[in-house]
Amino acid sequence: MNNQKQQKPTLSGQRFKTRKRDEKERFDPTQFQDCIIQGLTETGTDLEAVAKFLDASGAKLDYRRYAETLFDILVAGGMLAPGGTLADDMMRTDVCVFAAQEDLETMQAFAQVFNKLIRRYKYLEKGFEDEVKKLLLFLKGFSESERNKLAMLTGVLLANGTLNASILNSLYNENLVKEGVSAAFAVKLFKSWINEKDINAVAASLRKVSMDNRLMELFPANKQSIEHFTKYFTEAGLKELSEYVRNQQTIGARKELQKELQEQMSRGDPFKDIILYVKEEMKKNNIPEPVVIGIVWSSVMSTVEWNKKEELVAEQAIKHLKQYSPLLAAFTTQGQSELTLLLKIQEYCYDNIHFMKAFQKIVVLFYKAEVLSEEPILKWYKDAHVAKGKSVFLEQMKKFVEWLKNAEEESESEAEEVRSNGPQHGKQLKNGENWIADIPDSCWHSEPHQVQPSKPVITLLHYFCVNCEICFLSVPLKLNKIS
Repeated sequence: MNNQKQQKPTLSGQRFKTRKRDEKERFDPTQFQDCIIQGLTETGTDLEAVAKFLDASGAKLDYRRYAETLFDILVAGGMLAPGGTLADDMMRTDVCVFAAQEDLETMQAFAQVFNKLIRRYKYLEKGFEDEVKKLLLFLKGFSESERNKLAMLTGVLLANGTLNASILNSLYNENLVKEGVSAAFAVKLFKSWINEKDINAVAASLRKVSMDNRLMELFPANKQSIEHFTKYFTEAGLKELSEYVRNQQTIGARKELQKELQEQMSRGDPFKDIILYVKEEMKKNNIPEPVVIGIVWSSVMSTVEWNKKEELVAEQAIKHLKQYSPLLAAFTTQGQSELTLLLKIQEYCYDNIHFMKAFQKIVVLFYKAEVLSEEPILKWYKDAHVAKGKSVFLEQMKKFVEWLKNAEEESESEAEEVRSNGPQHGKQLKNGENWIADIPDSCWHSEPHQVQPSKPVITLLHYFCVNCEICFLSVPLKLNKIS
């Protein structure tokens, strides 16, 4: 008989004891709120003391978990219910933005409190941005005074970099826009923002988040016009913002114009149709001619694949630009437009190294085609050129400019000489006749000229060079007919 006791079966495995630090605390924002409000009540309205209290409390309280509650208290005085109202049965404090005085200086002081808190506890950055986005959606639930304070505070925080301009997306909420809340809030916000920085800094921040072209969306669709925007914000004392938006609108219109222009050119649309379209856009968007000629030049130069060889690209450019001269001439009816075109040509030839030797040929071509006239060319040469390639291009233009000056001075005396000498110099040349001419002193070329009459047939006083098809001269000549 076996007297040994039979062993009882046991469960195998390992028991794990949950560590105390791994046990999840119950989410209790009310208790957190009570601690913050009690501390704020003790510090009073001294914002320096408030900042020190919040700095010290971060070591004891869970800011990461209760970030929304913390910011609700600092802005509104207590936890906010959906819609932006304060619960009646909750504790409140008057040490908050909404209970403070409604002036920019006070809001700047509160901005420092938020700035110090977020610099001390970097993990609060995201929570604070989410809080401001939420507060903007709750704007209808706040009083007008509370909205004004929040707008001023937000403007200051945007200026010092505590907030990112992307938070403004909340203002495009359909209900806020429809009731005019967004536009009114934006007035106070931009005033404080521009007061801290300037319109250029504001514009840069808006550009970073692709919001520089969306400001008109602060108004309902039936009021989204540049006229309404300008009137509203100018009357509110924000003329610089109105001008900025108007400029942005014009820039957008210019981009659209260039895009459409390039498409029309690539399709080979008739020049008369292109000119009509461009002039309509100029009138519609108030785009001045000097701006338009720059757009037309860029479009013309982008429609062709340029040869990489310097000795061939000049010939290709002359042929291409000769074709488009009527289009360019339609938008150089003002001296400033001609000067703008000259500067665009200079910059293009400098930026595209294969065109460095083509500058003078392009200018002379445009002079012949009446795209450019004497006065703007002489002004460009004297003092209106830019630094890019200056020495090279001025040297290229030297002889032609000298010829222009001499031709201008001699034209009146020569015309008088023709009248005095009678029909000897007034004899008409027939089309198809070729003549060889001595080189006059006023000519900027240095080679013999074979000449033909212009079309329509004119007198011996005017002729052009057959070899280069560019040089116009106005001098009495000794011509010998070529049989």
